[in-house]
Amino acid sequence: MSDPSQPSEPLLPGERPVEGGRRRRKRRNLPGCLAVLVALAIVAGGLWFAVTKGIGWVEDQFADPDDFAGPGTGKVAFEVVEGDSSAAICRGLKADEVVASVQACIDAASANPDSSGIQVGFYPLRREMAAEDAIDVLVDPANIVTNAVTVPEGLNVDQVVAILAERTEFGAAAFEKVLAQPDRIGLPDYADGNPEGYLFPSTYSFGPNAKPVDMVSAMVERWRQAADEAGLEEAADRLGYTPHELMTVASLVEAEGRGDDMPKVARVIYNRLENPDNGVTNGLLQIDAAVNYALDKSPIARLTTAEIDSVADSPYNTYKQPGLPPGPIEAPGDAAIKAATTPADGPWLFYVTVNLETGETKFTESYDEFLSFRGELDDYCANESDRC
Repeated sequence: MSDPSQPSEPLLPGERPVEGGRRRRKRRNLPGCLAVLVALAIVAGGLWFAVTKGIGWVEDQFADPDDFAGPGTGKVAFEVVEGDSSAAICRGLKADEVVASVQACIDAASANPDSSGIQVGFYPLRREMAAEDAIDVLVDPANIVTNAVTVPEGLNVDQVVAILAERTEFGAAAFEKVLAQPDRIGLPDYADGNPEGYLFPSTYSFGPNAKPVDMVSAMVERWRQAADEAGLEEAADRLGYTPHELMTVASLVEAEGRGDDMPKVARVIYNRLENPDNGVTNGLLQIDAAVNYALDKSPIARLTTAEIDSVADSPYNTYKQPGLPPGPIEAPGDAAIKAATTPADGPWLFYVTVNLETGETKFTESYDEFLSFRGELDDYCANESDRC
């Protein structure tokens, strides 16, 4: 064992003895001149960054985001689409030069508790608006810009086009051009390119950027919704018809029936189609509205023999041609489509609307009773109404 009082090894330069015989190496420090050089390099780097980035860059990190003073100029039709977040809306507003910065817009939206409920649609804004003012416009659904057009039930294509041309900035020719391109508007294959009956009657809100193709497509899309809700294609399979034939029946029901009578009118049509040898109707539907369509005239309550004979060769003349006409004669609404897909049960072969004011309609399977109902209509027309 060594003597602890004696160092086990000689000391090296820069070492000093420590208790217990151990030695401790002297901590080395940077030379003073080197430390000064490092400090100068840091300062120089900071100066270079400030010069190249600009003193304003530092200030910008703590300044409010850019914002216009407002109230803005010009007009911008800004669209909020389904699924837009506040950030997406603000990026769109910045791109359209409505707001000065996305961040100012996001801050304004965050400060407005109604901003989470901004609705889909077009809004009237201006360029260079204060972000707060722009958000105030967007949170109020009363500011949504729409071009509302109401198309009632029972109109044919020409009448629908006339309404669209009257209530929008586009002429009839623009809509007719679109209707001549059925692939663009979503018509089903079984329509065979003919939009008659497939421009669904409803009230539409068209945005300021909507074009004729958008408007007509919206009407066909709304028809598709009604057809799916009524189970049109499934009903066609069940009843033994094509979907187009059911749409034709629906259009006849729309023209001839009212309210709760619609399913019964549909049943009369099916009974005549499916029992052509009944000895009375001989497969003829004898529906005045279809003949009026062939005559290209507004519906009237009663046709003369001369009017019927004048379009004897028309496939829409249901007094001369057996079976269904080749397609719809007008646009049916929800109730008529539903009646065509779910007709009432009954043996009726005839119906007569005996009061044109109230729409009272009587149904029967008896030809003699039918003649009696026709007599009621004759009396009504002669004494109570000039609508016949």
